[in-house]
Amino acid sequence: MSATITEENYLKAIYQLSQSESGKIPNFSIAHNLDINPATVTEMLRKLADKKWIDYSRTGGATLTEEGQKLALLVIRKHRLWETFLVKTMEFTWDEVHEVAEQLEHIQSEKLLNQLDRFLGFPEFDPHGDPIPNEKGELPATHAILLSDCKPGDNRKFVGVTNHSQSFLQYLDKIGFRIKDSIEIEEIHEFDQSMNVRINGENRTVFSPAVCQGLLVV
Repeated sequence: MSATITEENYLKAIYQLSQSESGKIPNFSIAHNLDINPATVTEMLRKLADKKWIDYSRTGGATLTEEGQKLALLVIRKHRLWETFLVKTMEFTWDEVHEVAEQLEHIQSEKLLNQLDRFLGFPEFDPHGDPIPNEKGELPATHAILLSDCKPGDNRKFVGVTNHSQSFLQYLDKIGFRIKDSIEIEEIHEFDQSMNVRINGENRTVFSPAVCQGLLVV
């Protein structure tokens, strides 16, 4: 049974929210994620429950069933593969690809998706460092932590972002900070937890707490 575009968006939203929220996902979180009226959410969640894609109660919220998670990961796989294609092949910048990939992620051709994956060389991570589910829905292992959780003297490698906003990605471009760049933490200021860092052993800069919380490192 295939899902509609709206149903796919709901399943993806529930999956993404489940990565940061424990237990059942409440209606208001889903509404906020999708930027829609909370009253609209209840009816759709009932439909998804009827299709056995979520477990749902009006007071408790929603969780994905095994089949629902499979569908959600398929949408995420398509989204991240298309983002990778747009950056690697079509010369989009990483701050431009999200909205285009939001449209492309709903293409239903399994053959196209698998050929795209093969064409790209079976990438494990998209341009933002997000893991790409494979054909079986399995995610590659990642041991990344937030830069804000690191200590003075740590030497790390930048592998991804938690903040996907266009303004944040453009800021990283402006300072020339790229995925796989090395970063050494020289000092953490007690006052506001901002960091003095050295990038690639050369460029020194100061990262605000908001920046540190938006960067993933290993």
